[in-house]
Amino acid sequence: MSAPAPYLPSPSLALSQADQDALTDLYIRGTPANTLRAYERDLLYITAWKTARFGSALDWPEAEAVALTFILDHARDMNDAADGDVARQAAEALIAQGLRKTLACPAPSTLDRRIASWLAFHRMKNLASPFEAPQVKQARSKARRAAARPPAPKSRHPITRDVLEQLLATCRGTRRDCRDRALLMLGWASGGRRRSEITGLRREDVSLKEFDKEGLVWLSLLETKTTTKGETPRLVLKGRAAQALVRWIEVGQITEGPLFRPVSKADRVLKRSLSPDAVSQIVKHRLALAGLPEDFATPHGLRSGFLTQAALDGAPIQAAMRLSLHRSMAQAQKYYDDVDIAENPAADLLG
Repeated sequence: MSAPAPYLPSPSLALSQADQDALTDLYIRGTPANTLRAYERDLLYITAWKTARFGSALDWPEAEAVALTFILDHARDMNDAADGDVARQAAEALIAQGLRKTLACPAPSTLDRRIASWLAFHRMKNLASPFEAPQVKQARSKARRAAARPPAPKSRHPITRDVLEQLLATCRGTRRDCRDRALLMLGWASGGRRRSEITGLRREDVSLKEFDKEGLVWLSLLETKTTTKGETPRLVLKGRAAQALVRWIEVGQITEGPLFRPVSKADRVLKRSLSPDAVSQIVKHRLALAGLPEDFATPHGLRSGFLTQAALDGAPIQAAMRLSLHRSMAQAQKYYDDVDIAENPAADLLG
């Protein structure tokens, strides 16, 4: 059963088709690409859940009882449910469709994100949300508290400078090596960039005007998770990272278009952009070549590693945040706190 169009406004607005199209376009242009993809995945999941649970499509606005059932179904471990339990059967149907991994209780953050997407679709359609009902709000609060758990790190280990050097040592003479070296160094030294930020860079976003004289390369990100289009400050690369990027631009003959591109088995640079998933594969590949487990770190380790190294080197957190573009001091402070407590003399009292 197909999902309803997510960006159509409520018919009660009595907009013309042209205005509806303009509003849809406004939502798309005004929402980060990663958020749009998350909305689409969540809508697919929610639609499949209701079909499996109730045998019907989503309603707009959705009934409060359905919203409450969604919370209840995702606030318990279905491994403990009887085989004939309708909630368990719905969960098994979602697993069969590849939309759910296990019968275990999903993380609270996953439930929160899916509800937030559902709420967003109601707002887009100018409809009241069922999640605002007192009983539903209370159930959501209790579910969050009942399933509270320490947040899992996005990367098992931070890619600190010593780990990064091990990965860079595997990049030798091919064009792919040259690309991976530039990608890893840019991703780390520019403040710990996210996968989508790395793959979203274009040659036009890179300024080499000050490279020959000052050794500086300037980067203009279109947007990040914490900044919007037109508000993202320029970032700078210097030293080895700047040299590696300039070398890749020369070797790859990148004059315009995507900055980081696939390289064929014949060592030929292609014209299309790398996907965010390709960055994960590059990190895994370099970890394996360096003799480290493939799951030692993820691309987020570039981000956590940059901040951890900044803390280890005594760089002020405000200086690190100017590159990492963290919006929350508390979020960035976590990396500094981990270093501080490890260096705390009180931790050595037992010897």
